[in-house]
Amino acid sequence: MIDDTAGPEAACPIAPVVDIVFSRWTTPILWTLHERGRQRFVELERRIATISPKVLTQRLRQLERDGLVLRTYHPEVPPRVEYEISELGRSLAPVFASLGEWSAAHLGEVERARRVHDEQRATSGTGRVGP
Repeated sequence: MIDDTAGPEAACPIAPVVDIVFSRWTTPILWTLHERGRQRFVELERRIATISPKVLTQRLRQLERDGLVLRTYHPEVPPRVEYEISELGRSLAPVFASLGEWSAAHLGEVERARRVHDEQRATSGTGRVGP
């Protein structure tokens, strides 16, 4: 019997991980730190050009709280702060590698399926999904 009152974790035990790691900006931040190594805030901001400074700050704070990113403060004039992926964050590398392989092998199929779906909806005239 299925417990309808259980949270999403019961239905999908990886849901909390997906929420932590695969949010819109978390993945590019972790990917950049993994691929490029230690980065200053400005370097990350430049490499992830479409992220706002406010959102980058929020995501970096959350990733530091989650133990996926390390923040190092250098008390210089002017102060320097660097971010790097932690060992815990690095442990996600095989997951990212697998997703990269899946993407290379199947993203074209997804795009084709979307085109077919959109064309079918456009020609049916209803634009509706379902009965």
